[in-house]
Amino acid sequence: MKTVDSYNFAGKKALVRVDFNVPLDKAFNITDDTRIKATIPTVMKILNDGGSAILMSHLGRPKGGPEEKYSLKHLIPALEKAFGRDVKFADDAIGQSATDLAASLKPGEILLLENLRFYKEEEKGDVAFAEKLAKLGDVWVNDAFGTAHRAHASTAVMGQFFEDRVAGYVMQAELENAKKVLGSAERPFTAIMGGAKISDKILIIEKLLDNVDNLIIGGGMTYTFTKAQGGNIGKSLLEADKQDLALELIKKAEEKGVKIYMPVDNVCADDFSNDANRQTVATGTIPDGWEGLDIGPETIKLFTDVLLNSKTILWNGPMGVFEFPNFAVGTDAIAKAVVQATEENGAFSLIGGGDSASAVNQAGYGDRVSYVSTGGGALLEYMEGKVLPGVAALD
Repeated sequence: MKTVDSYNFAGKKALVRVDFNVPLDKAFNITDDTRIKATIPTVMKILNDGGSAILMSHLGRPKGGPEEKYSLKHLIPALEKAFGRDVKFADDAIGQSATDLAASLKPGEILLLENLRFYKEEEKGDVAFAEKLAKLGDVWVNDAFGTAHRAHASTAVMGQFFEDRVAGYVMQAELENAKKVLGSAERPFTAIMGGAKISDKILIIEKLLDNVDNLIIGGGMTYTFTKAQGGNIGKSLLEADKQDLALELIKKAEEKGVKIYMPVDNVCADDFSNDANRQTVATGTIPDGWEGLDIGPETIKLFTDVLLNSKTILWNGPMGVFEFPNFAVGTDAIAKAVVQATEENGAFSLIGGGDSASAVNQAGYGDRVSYVSTGGGALLEYMEGKVLPGVAALD
C-alpha cells in the first residue's frame, strides 16, 4: 500500500476522499471539527509538494437528491481556516462546474466538491459515476477510514481508474493503531464495550475474547445480561431475544480465561430525560417503572481499578446516556480513568470512534489518550476481521 510520505504530488491533482461528515447545528456551525482537523496533514503534504487537492466527501443522509442542510458549502469557512487558504467550491460533484474548476486548478489550490451523496450512484458503488469523478484528478488518495467499510463509488470503486492509489495519513494511522491493538498488545489488555445493543457488538466481542484479558461491559446492553441472569431491570433497554446469547458470551469468556466485568450498581430514572427523578440501586434491583441510564459509583470504582492496572485499552461505546449531563457521570469517569492509565501508567489507549470519540473529545481528553479513531463502524468491522473495501482498493 502506497502512503502519502512515499509519494511526490508535485504537479499532480490529487482527488482526496475525506470524511467531512461532521455535526452541524441549526445555523450550520460545526459542533465537532475533529474529522476536519484530522485531514490537515494529508492535504498540506499534497500542497507543500506542489500539488493541488480536490476534496470529496459526503455529509449526512440526503434522501435522493440535493438538500440545503447537507450542502458541503457550509463547511467552507471552517476549511479555509483549517488550511489557511481559499477553498474553491463546485456546486455539483460531476457537473460542468466541477470539470472546469478542476481543469483550472493550480498547484497549492484546493477545490471542494458538493456532497457525493446527492447522487444515489455514490452509495450504489456505480462504476460510471466513479469514472466521472476519477477524470477530475491524476492520483486517488483515500483518507476516509470512517467510510472504508462501504463499497461506495468514491471510497472503493474509483480506485480501479488510477495507477496511483495512496493511503492518506488518517487511513494509515487508523490501520497502524488497530493492528497494534490486535496484533501486539501489551498485557494486561482490557476492552471496554458500551452502547445500547449486544447485537451491534456481538462480532467484535467474540473476536476480542481471543485477544483480551479483561472485558468491561457497560451501557444499555448490560441490562440484557442482567435480565438473562435473573435480575430485575424495570423498563430498561432489553433485547429479549438476545438473553441466551448474553449467557453464551459469559460462558465463552470463562472458557477462554477472560475476566468479564459488569456493573454492580446502576443509576436509574423514572423517565428518559435529563431532569427525571433518579436513584442508585444495586444491579438487578431496578424497580418497575424505572430504567437504568448510567453506571453507579461502585461500578466506577471497580472499572477504574481494572483500567489503572491495564497496559492496553480499547474503548468503544459509552457507559450510559451521556447526552444527558446527569447521566454522563459514568462515561466521564471512565474517560478520566483511561487518561490516567495512559499518562501515569504508560498504557496504550485506542478510543474506537463514534460515541466514545465524541465523549472523549467533549470532555477535552482527545489529546490525552493514545489515539482517537475517526471511524466507529469501520474500526469495528476491521477488528472483526472483515475486509474493508476502501482499504482493499488501495492495495
